Amino acid sequence: MNDVRELFGRAVEAAGKPAFSAGAVYAKAARIRSRRRAAASAAVLVVVAAGAFALPRTGGDEDPAHTSVASAGPSASPSVPAPASAKAERLAALLPADVGEIKEVSLAVLIKNATPEQARTTYLGPLDGHYAFRKDGGVGYLLLTLMDREAMEKKTGSPADPAEDLCARVGQQPARTDCVREVLPDGRALTTWHDSMDREGDDSVGWGPELVGRLAQSDGSQFLVRSSTGFEGSGTQGALLPEPPLSRQQIKELLTGPEVLPRG
Repeated sequence: MNDVRELFGRAVEAAGKPAFSAGAVYAKAARIRSRRRAAASAAVLVVVAAGAFALPRTGGDEDPAHTSVASAGPSASPSVPAPASAKAERLAALLPADVGEIKEVSLAVLIKNATPEQARTTYLGPLDGHYAFRKDGGVGYLLLTLMDREAMEKKTGSPADPAEDLCARVGQQPARTDCVREVLPDGRALTTWHDSMDREGDDSVGWGPELVGRLAQSDGSQFLVRSSTGFEGSGTQGALLPEPPLSRQQIKELLTGPEVLPRG
């Protein structure tokens, strides 16, 4: 089980491969580019035969909200960064400078061609959202969201349980790769694992490897996080990073700090 669609409106149950290296990232990128070249060649044949073609884009939306996000649309040049946001600046202040330039974005805008209005989302946590990490010509992403007890019960049928071992294999589900579970002194449980993302999805993109995390809290709420090396395909902003933008330790420090918790 992984959190790609959990943080982007859909649920996906799958596991990655144990290999997690820069070579694996670039090999995956090569496969993605090969598929895109094949698709482009097919499109040229259609143009020759029909004399004209149309390229429809699938629109997507998220819940209407009071929280707006700064985002670069699909037509924006990858070399032109999106406007800075206060949330991105607050997040950057909590992280080392070598993680790269941080901008708040919307994956619904980048990938699904949603309008900024459609992509407005209600978030519980003050730093919840989607962020692009630009470094050395590559672009990775951090996705962070807090689901309260009610949202967890609606989605899974039960609240988050710190006692649940997410690293344990359940039924026919594949085991999570490089899975580490840590029970914190206050009783919360943080679980992180690697996901190669080497599979086909229903988006017109190919995601690179990532580090996934969940922090189950005693009140039944749960933080979900993805530290992704990036994606290629529709809406891409740059090449994949060789490693996820945030490490396991950096994810822990971020999720256990007071800055991610709602006021009160």
